[in-house]
Amino acid sequence: MEFMGDRATLLKTGRFVQRNAVNAADATSSAADSIAGTTAHPAMRHPASLGAGHVGPVDHEDANGPTVTAESADAVESAETEERYRRAAADGDTAAMSLLGAALLRRGDLDGAEPHLRGATADGDRAAANNLGVLLHQRGYADEAAAWWRVAAVAGSAAAAHALGRHFRERGDEPAAEYWLRQSAEQGHALGAYALADLLEHRGEKGAERWLRSAAEQGHREAAYRLARALESRAAEETRPAGAAELMLGSGRALPARSGEGGAGAVAVHGGDRSPRDAGHHSASRGGARPAGQSARPADRGDDPDQASSSATNLVLTTLDEAAQWYRQAAARGHRRAALHLGSILERRGELKEAGRWYLSAAKDGEARAACALAFLLRDAGDEESAAVWWLRAAQDGDGNAANALGALHAARGEPQTAERWYRAALTAGDVNGAYNLGLLCAAQDRIAQAEQWYRQAAYAGHREAANALAVLLLQAGDLVGAEPWFSKAAEAGSVDAAFNLGILYVGRDDDRTALTWYERAAAAGHTEAALQVGIALLRDGDELAAERHLRCAAGGGSAEAAFRLATLLDARQPPPGAPALGESLAGKTECEEWYERAAEQGHRRAQVRVGMLAAARGDMTDAARWYREAASAGSRNGAFNLGLLLAREGNEREAALWWTRAARAGHGRAALRLALLAARRGELSEGQRWCARAVELGPAEVAERAARLREALHQELTA
Repeated sequence: MEFMGDRATLLKTGRFVQRNAVNAADATSSAADSIAGTTAHPAMRHPASLGAGHVGPVDHEDANGPTVTAESADAVESAETEERYRRAAADGDTAAMSLLGAALLRRGDLDGAEPHLRGATADGDRAAANNLGVLLHQRGYADEAAAWWRVAAVAGSAAAAHALGRHFRERGDEPAAEYWLRQSAEQGHALGAYALADLLEHRGEKGAERWLRSAAEQGHREAAYRLARALESRAAEETRPAGAAELMLGSGRALPARSGEGGAGAVAVHGGDRSPRDAGHHSASRGGARPAGQSARPADRGDDPDQASSSATNLVLTTLDEAAQWYRQAAARGHRRAALHLGSILERRGELKEAGRWYLSAAKDGEARAACALAFLLRDAGDEESAAVWWLRAAQDGDGNAANALGALHAARGEPQTAERWYRAALTAGDVNGAYNLGLLCAAQDRIAQAEQWYRQAAYAGHREAANALAVLLLQAGDLVGAEPWFSKAAEAGSVDAAFNLGILYVGRDDDRTALTWYERAAAAGHTEAALQVGIALLRDGDELAAERHLRCAAGGGSAEAAFRLATLLDARQPPPGAPALGESLAGKTECEEWYERAAEQGHRRAQVRVGMLAAARGDMTDAARWYREAASAGSRNGAFNLGLLLAREGNEREAALWWTRAARAGHGRAALRLALLAARRGELSEGQRWCARAVELGPAEVAERAARLREALHQELTA
């Protein structure tokens, strides 16, 4: 803090002047982010600002080192020009000394630059004072460098104030660092604004975004990138459901997830199969980066909720659009990570061609994640071979996600050894999905011990789907005690499948209340079969409205059983159809019939029988016979019985008898009675008695009663 508060005193001395049109004029152009140079002659121009200590290309702007101040990158255009500088400097021209010293400093000739810079500094040239600080900093004399930066900074050099602020920050004196960086930033110095933003962000204080924006507006590439990151994070916060935690990829990207946590899920429950089991697949998918859904922003009092929701969505889009603009600015200046994130935003918008262009740009610059993202785009477009090339390039650069994708590609091609090699490479790169995928690969090959080993490794590293898969494996081995904690750990970490599997476990213990709790949790996260189970439980409790809501979710998610139960629920609410009035056209299909048909098309046998009955009621016997035959062929005894009725009405009793026989053997009492009647008409009395006995055994009551009477009549006929 010793340098604060003395700016006015030094300026009043007149030694370090702010501007001199002849000898030591300080450039004031706001376009140059670190210029405080001098002009002695119209033909003389300063070398451009450059960061001290740069060696080779960097991926971002250097915000740490001091800068050589100048007005142009071509200060010394030729040996002849340099000689003119030297002659002018030898004659005591302050501006020439400053310019020559800056040029030699940029060239790396510290010994040649130092006397010229010291001479110009002694004559009051603030740019020379700043550049002398740069030179001393490069020599390792940090304290002496800071002293000269302080002299130039209090004289109004924004570049020196920036360098001095960086000096204090490196020494842990953040208040002094903030003071000088703020001086630099408020003078329009881009590097100063960026460094101030970085300091404020590090301290968790407000104002960082303002200074990032200031630096970005002046063309600072890294500031534009970080401003875009902040805006994208804000948009993500605004769309995240209340209480949901953001899942970030190992790469730190808020991008469509590539490595995903697979799907070691539970089997769907369809009327009786309640054993949790692994339905996993190798994870080359894009799922698992971030929870879906948007937060419901509270509406102002008196606002229409829909309007408030629309406003919230528009705000998010505006924020994301602005982020994309800053990413674009940074990417256009060669920032490969900005190109990566810009590609991600464009991909989410569906602008795949432009997204691919930016991914390609970043990938060519060596960004492995962009190469991986580009490969997924190519894979989705059907160009698997090109995708494999970019995955290979990314994997060889250490991208675990790409290595996983290559493993999945080779596994799908039936090359398990190559797949295993890439999964191991992914694991070596630090991607825990590699261990999970190795577990899936071993499980598919019945290498259960190895699968358990890999699942455990991934599960201990926090991979929730690996924990679920491990629990499934233990459960299949009969280790219920060992399985339950892993199910619980996976479910608490957010695994939807694990929550569903816990529901199945508690049903097996007759603890329906706890089971319903886990089913509801899984259903809320979009698990189709869990929504079905919740719907069934609510129907059992008589809450039809809530049951309908869950059944609709499950049916919409593809559950045939849910579609059938929803159709049955809607069907029960309909009044019985009356005969159409004369000349009245037949009504279109009802909603319940549409749900019956959806379930039937998915192979649901009871739905197929019901659709056949509805078709028969409309008089469409061809369609009815088609659906009955579908159901009967799949093992439905009702479908076989109804198909037999249609065939018998058409006079095809021989085929009808075949279907009735199939139905009766499957336990259909009415089919047995029909066969008894058919045998009686043919005079096959013993056969008729046998089917009567079967009908009495199967029921229902009225069928059993009729069959008993028929059997007695046949008995009397046989004994007469």
